[in-house]
Amino acid sequence: MNLNQPIFRAENVSKAYAGHVAIEDISISVPEGSIFGLLGPNGAGKTTFIRIINQITGPDTGQLWFNGERLEEKHSAQIGYLPEERGLYKKMKVGEQALYLCQLKGLTKKDALARLKYWFEKFEIQAWWNKKVEELSKGMAQKVQFIITILHEPKLLILDEPFSGFDPINTNLIKSEILELKKKGTTIIFSTHNMGSVEELCDHIALINNTRVILEGEVKEVRSRFRTQTYNIDFAGSVMQLSASLGTYGELIEHGPEGDHTDATIRLVNGATTNQLLGNIMRTVVVRGFQEVIPSMNDIFIQAVEKYNQDKLAV
Repeated sequence: MNLNQPIFRAENVSKAYAGHVAIEDISISVPEGSIFGLLGPNGAGKTTFIRIINQITGPDTGQLWFNGERLEEKHSAQIGYLPEERGLYKKMKVGEQALYLCQLKGLTKKDALARLKYWFEKFEIQAWWNKKVEELSKGMAQKVQFIITILHEPKLLILDEPFSGFDPINTNLIKSEILELKKKGTTIIFSTHNMGSVEELCDHIALINNTRVILEGEVKEVRSRFRTQTYNIDFAGSVMQLSASLGTYGELIEHGPEGDHTDATIRLVNGATTNQLLGNIMRTVVVRGFQEVIPSMNDIFIQAVEKYNQDKLAV
């Protein structure tokens, strides 16, 4: 496995339905062995793009590559897909359905039974084998479909809102399994609106808005790109003393109640460095803590989408 090599690549992919453009000129590269966040507001085009990767529908223009080859029907056996809208047959028994769907992915009945036994025991759901899907809660059905999705050990796993319907305990369970799959070499495309999960799990992201990719890169690099030179400071002294000590190097944004541990937020200005700023501050107050405020992925998501929409209106 080479983390620098893409297992999946899309080049200038576009798709329209009856005059409505769903995605336009999408190009992304998903590194092998990574968790790649596919993000965007509702209606941005994510589902259409995922359907194209799964060859449920085809692009109007553009090229798709899987593991160094043009994406073809034969690659479907190496891809797993957990859609946001679940697709289990409600009247079928859980075990019967799981066995059937695993065989559709190319597993023999013997191998499918052995792997299902392992996963049902691991998730402690053996008692559900002979229950009908309609008897299960949404979270229970989600567990079953997650197992079915990963059972054939796909090279590329596409998860669309995989934590929908889960309580916090089962959400953590599935997160652990996703990280374990990555550790074993599975590449994962992870589509979600939960930016906390993106920060926790994803190595790379692509943000789609109004049919186009408007932001892409490694999560750490993207967050660094949106830095605002803002810092939290914990100090002993008065807010007035702190404010006066900033000089031309910083500005006070907000502060909490004064005391032995007073919290404040300050921003560097006029091209100042943190050393210059701290040099001034420490002459006046006792600094107990100093930490940069890195924008969250949620803040970046909102900022990037709003800026793109404003720029588009201005044209």
